[in-house]
Amino acid sequence: MDSKLITYGIESADVKWQLSAEELIKTALEKNQVEKASSGAINVMTGKFTGRSPQDRFIVKDAVTENTVWWDGKVNLPFDSEKFDKLYDKVTKHLSGKELFVRDAFACADERHKLKIRAINEMPSSNLFIYNMFIRPTEEELKSFGEPDWLIVSAPSFEADPEVDGTRQENFAILNFTRKIALVGGTGYTGEMKKGIFSALNFILPTYQNTMPMHCSANMGEKGDTAMFFGLSGTGKTTLSADKNRRLIGDDEHGWTEDNVIFNFEGGCYAKVINLSAEGEPEIYGAIKEGSLLENCVFKPGTNEVDYENKSITENTRVSYPIDYIENIAVPSLGQNPTNIFFLSFDAFGVFPPIAKLNPNQAAYLFISGYTSKVAGTEAGVTEPQTTFSTCFGAPFMPLHPTKYASLLSDKVAKTGVNVWLLNTGWNGHGKRMSLKDTRAVINAALRGDLDDVEYKQDPYFGFDVPQSCPGVSSADILKVESSWEDMNEYDEKAKSLASKFKENFKKFESFASEEILSGGPLV
Repeated sequence: MDSKLITYGIESADVKWQLSAEELIKTALEKNQVEKASSGAINVMTGKFTGRSPQDRFIVKDAVTENTVWWDGKVNLPFDSEKFDKLYDKVTKHLSGKELFVRDAFACADERHKLKIRAINEMPSSNLFIYNMFIRPTEEELKSFGEPDWLIVSAPSFEADPEVDGTRQENFAILNFTRKIALVGGTGYTGEMKKGIFSALNFILPTYQNTMPMHCSANMGEKGDTAMFFGLSGTGKTTLSADKNRRLIGDDEHGWTEDNVIFNFEGGCYAKVINLSAEGEPEIYGAIKEGSLLENCVFKPGTNEVDYENKSITENTRVSYPIDYIENIAVPSLGQNPTNIFFLSFDAFGVFPPIAKLNPNQAAYLFISGYTSKVAGTEAGVTEPQTTFSTCFGAPFMPLHPTKYASLLSDKVAKTGVNVWLLNTGWNGHGKRMSLKDTRAVINAALRGDLDDVEYKQDPYFGFDVPQSCPGVSSADILKVESSWEDMNEYDEKAKSLASKFKENFKKFESFASEEILSGGPLV
């Protein structure tokens, strides 16, 4: 029995500290909580919840957060401080006497911003997720680790009583910025732990360290030029940043410092694997091996080979793996000289071109808007693509007012002269998804500077500049999204409808936005 958890209110637990990946996998297999795939990875079923549950994510409203968090009533939901204390005590009592898995790790690859994290997990597979996804300390760093800056407590088997505990239903993910705890219960979906710390950093870094947190992937070219890819889950952040010709900095969460260092928050990748193939996404496919954790995947009948096309459990099938499972990475996970930013939108209307160049005002407007379509599976209840606006391409994880993040971005764009591009990774007028090959081609052209001197045409609805030619694409016609529409009246109607949705969504920001930012909106 381990007495070290008594300080957290957990008594008489059989605590396994800092187990290796091999030991965690062995334990999970012995408990029959996971199955081993032919690739060597293990596969876990997360239960009722196979995605995040945004309506059950709360922030404790107290002296630290009352006047700083943007209490919008949709994303940042307040939770009573006393109710949190009582619920925390119930969770720790529930965990007392159990076998628990504890891990110390770091977030933030930049030493100046490093955050010490301690995770207390009920399941070995959840602890493996922490091992894969956060930065793994060296033996020397563990010796001097001391007390953590933040605590994660994850108890999938604990179900809240909404009437007593103040939750909406039995599951919850709650951040307490005073006690510095991310409390997760009633759900086995590991993404709640990852996004809990991300949300915490989205508060801490801008508020106290003048650093911009970003929901983006990042990679770096041979000349040290850094590119960033903003987008919600399912839009291509992980896929497009894994490029054999560029070093991966990280696939999902980064900071941008005052002195223009781009740093990864994490030590691993969390990729969607629905329809994964060795041909389409070789880097991710190759990373699924011993030590990787698959979630909610289904095996082909009579085998232990994953059927990546099977979505009978969820479309949000996932894998987590340490970042060094990708061959070409930046060590440490830092970049400088940011030169290109890509905003990824899965456009379900089919009116955005594959690529367009944005001026600074359009960049700020589109960043605040964060237009995409929610893709099936990433959130509970989403089964078909839904048009949505997710502020800063990460509204569910942004505790501060959106204009705080937008002003940081505008300042960075102005000071660095970084190019900002819009990418449509969604549909064209035929309802056909942009091919990964063509998307990579337009990105590579932008990165090489091949789009600097081509002819551009202004989009008549949104005003951004669309290149009329691009090396490497299957056809120049794909750049002109209007050519994919058989009925131009229908195209006009769809484009105007989307423009009106942008304007309607932006009304809530108009009183905070400058004339310059407002000028970056749709033309119609």
